[in-house]
Parts: sequence; structure tokens; C-alpha cells
Amino acid sequence: MTHLLAIDQGTTSTRAIVFDESLRVTGVAQQEFPQHFPRSGWVEHDPEDIWRSTLQTCRDAIGSLPGGAGDVAAIGITNQRETTLVWDAQSGECIYRAIVWQDRRTADTCRALKERGLEEMISARTGLLLDPYFSATKIGWILDNVSGARERAEAGRLRFGTVDSYLIWRLTGGAVHATDATNAARSMLFDIGRGIWDAEICAEFGVPLSMLPEVRDCAADYGHTDAGLFGRSIPILGVAGDQQAAAMGQACFAPGMMKSTYGTGCFALLNTGTELVRSRNRLLTTIACQLDGRRSYALEGSIFIAGAVVQWLRDGLGILRDAAEAGALAERADRGQQLYLVPAFTGLGAPYWDADARGAIFGLTRATGPAELARAALESVGYQTRDLLEAMRADLGEGGAASGRLRVDGGMSASDWAMQFLADITGVPVDRPAVLETTALGAAWLAGMRAGICPGREEFARSWEAERRFAPVMAEETRETRYAGWKDAVARTLSNRG
Repeated sequence: MTHLLAIDQGTTSTRAIVFDESLRVTGVAQQEFPQHFPRSGWVEHDPEDIWRSTLQTCRDAIGSLPGGAGDVAAIGITNQRETTLVWDAQSGECIYRAIVWQDRRTADTCRALKERGLEEMISARTGLLLDPYFSATKIGWILDNVSGARERAEAGRLRFGTVDSYLIWRLTGGAVHATDATNAARSMLFDIGRGIWDAEICAEFGVPLSMLPEVRDCAADYGHTDAGLFGRSIPILGVAGDQQAAAMGQACFAPGMMKSTYGTGCFALLNTGTELVRSRNRLLTTIACQLDGRRSYALEGSIFIAGAVVQWLRDGLGILRDAAEAGALAERADRGQQLYLVPAFTGLGAPYWDADARGAIFGLTRATGPAELARAALESVGYQTRDLLEAMRADLGEGGAASGRLRVDGGMSASDWAMQFLADITGVPVDRPAVLETTALGAAWLAGMRAGICPGREEFARSWEAERRFAPVMAEETRETRYAGWKDAVARTLSNRG
């Protein structure tokens, strides 16, 4: 048994990837599943779609191995974070759809809590800002809006979990209710300094402690899969939220190292080591990983819309047949036009945290067409990344955030056009790794290290390789002029601009 199965459960699809003992990809299965938008700003998933897609992709990936499940030493899980599920402890049936991290329905709840003066205390303990993005207010909404749910929760009959916990529960036949420290840190209920669920914060959000999963290391025993699922029981030995898993897959273990993942959203993590840095610029402080009971931390900037803006060009406007066409279309844009697309489709994340902002396009003319829109869409991701870098520079100084290079991954990182603009507008060299499956790689490495078939951090870090480096070539004056235009466009989009 020398292979590892990584489950990468994402926002729009589920992937199962098989790695060999050298952490080379030997098999991949992927399945998209529906998104549900019942109201403006609401985003939901059917829990059964998450489960079925996970089960099917795992079976397909395992089926690519000569010995099937007999070749798999361990499973690692990485997942979309903050997405919230509540299920019955006996039946395992969810009492409501999964409320996705992008969902903004609890914006009024967050405002009310801020008006009560609770944000400072919550932020000090959890590292997070009061925002609908995180799990806590989503749990409260479900308990308050599903008939009888709060009574069942207080009687100890309901369980909460992010997607990792839900999958562990289903995979183990309900034997294990657990999560890892990186996912717990995104709930807004977890004291990241003490490493425990915070009873006072849970009480403020009306979340009974009995609902919460046990918190374990990223590389730990999470039980065994039910033997009937894959033909034999397989241990689950690694779990991490997708962005932390990507940082591990990018070998960003040392303080000062930074990665940025471009999937549905964009998430930049800057490793701060054992130092728990409190942001003064509305970034998040989060747990980067927990191994052998020891936590390391990161500053994180979260952008809600990155690859999703390209999906909007394809599915909403119909100007692309395939997302991969965006770079070539942007290349044909009229350089005399300067469009700014602020993709605040579900509000703005870091460093603005404006749940009520909505998308806007500035600079439209009669000559504006699909090529100009495609360029503005791709550029919006670079501009938003620079927003995060600027906030990190302000928090840590030039020697922290601006030193070295930016390691990138995720679907959009495959676009040479987008990555060159990213390097140009940030003024930072951008390194794209030889292995783009960094999120799944991080989960596989955790499981493999726990199983004793993968190396530790130092040796794993030495094996990291860049496939291509994008060096900044844009003139400094142009860079600053373009970025000033972006800042003006965002200011016009903010809901509290006055």
C-alpha cells in the first residue's frame, strides 16, 4: 500500500487525486455539482451532492489503481472552508442545505453584533472579523430558521461541521465527529491562541458546545472508512482547509513565505511562524497548520471572487465557451481603453469587508466589447491581490510581506496572461509550481507523513520546484497609475462610501 488518496472537495466540484509514494499524481477524477442561489446574496449546496460527488470521484480514482483500494495506504481530506452543515446525530441527515462560505444572508446579524461592541473580543480570540463569511452566524441562522432545530440542538441531537467534518462523519459511518485546527479556526468560534472552542463566543452566537466536532492535528487519526464504501477500510490520516493545504503543498513552512491560490475566490497566506500577528489592516489571523500539538500561524487575505469572475464571463455573459479562452481574448483588448471591473458579486472581502458592496464596471465606452471585459475581469484578480499585499506590508513591513516571491496555484494560475499581469501590478516575482495540484498535494502529504511513507517538512520543502517564474516588466509609473484607478473604482463601489 504505497498510494495516497486526496479528497479535494471544492466550491464548484469535487476532485479525488491519487498520488504515489513520491507524491506524483497517478490518477484524477473530478465531478462538478450544482450551485443554488435561492435569493440575492444566498449561496447553497445540497449536502447529498457533496457526498455523492465525493463517493463517485473516490471510487473512480481508486479504480485507476491495479490493486484498487488495496493499493491505498491513507486518505487526506482538504475542503472548501466556512461552508456550514448541520445534521441529525442519529440519522446523519442534514436539516438544511449547506450554507456556502460566499453566502451573505447573515450580514444584518453581523452588523447587530458589531453595534453591541463584540467585534474586538471576537477578533482578539478568533483572529477573524465579524462577517457573514464565517460559520458561526450561518449555524445560528439554521437553528433559528429550521422548525424545531434550536430545541434539538440544545438537547444534544444535532451536529455542526464544515465540509471536512461532514465527510469524515459520512466516510466513517458516523463513528467520528472531528475536524482539524485549520478548519476550526475558520468557524469564528475557536480561540486560536488557546486552541479550544470558546464557550463565551459560542454562547453569544447561540451555538451549543455539544454540536461541535473534536479538534485534532492536521496529521492525525480521523478513523477508518466504512469497508463497504471502497471494498476495504482505509485510514483517514490528514485534514486541512483548502488554503492551508495549498500553503503546505507549496512548502510555505518558513515565516515570510507566501502563497496565493486562485480558485473560485483568491486566498493569500503569509506564514508568520509561531507568532500570532494581529492585523491592523483588516486581514485575518489564522492557523496555518497544527502538527504534534504545535500551531503555526498566518496572515490571510480572502478575496471572494477570482476564478468566479471568469465563470461569469462564460455562464452569465456568454462571451466565452471555455474559461481557458479568457487570456487569449484579453490579449486582443484595445489598450487605449482602461476598464475597471470590481467583482463584488457577493460583497467585498479583505481588506474592505463590505458585505453590501455589489459589482460594478467603470470606463465603458461604445467601443467596449468582449475582449475589454475579459481583460478587466482578469486584471481585477491582480488588483485585488495587490490590495492584500499592501495590507500585509502595512502589518509586517517590507521585510515581511514584500521580500522573496509569491507562489501561486489554483485553476487561474494556469493562465500566463493573468500571472504576468499579477507580477506586473504587484511588482513581485510570481512562481508557478511544477505540481499545480498543490491543495490536494498538501492533503496527501499530511496523510502520507502520518502513515510513514512521506518525508517531513524540511525534506518535502527541498523537493518543491517552479515550473515558470513571471518577472515584473511594467514600468513603475504605469503600475502606480493603474492601481490608483483601481482604488478609485473600489471606493465608488463600497456601500458606505457616503
